Amino acid sequence: MSPVEQENDSLSSLEDRIQRAVQLVSRLRQEREAAVQEAAEAKRAAALLADEVKTLQAERKQVRSRIEKLLGQIDQLSAS
Repeated sequence: MSPVEQENDSLSSLEDRIQRAVQLVSRLRQEREAAVQEAAEAKRAAALLADEVKTLQAERKQVRSRIEKLLGQIDQLSAS
């Protein structure tokens, strides 16, 4: 193999490696963007769930209060 052919092979090899690197960087950027979007959606879902938990806790507190009031009234009936 002549020096010119070796140089062309080396250049071709370098071009191939650069093309693969560009494709890899492009794919990684797309994956990163998808991950960022997924994380944002997960944060929104977590915020909605946190709000729902607060609402359910408030409802539970109200129900507990009403039940305690009813139990108190039943106790008053039994004591009479």
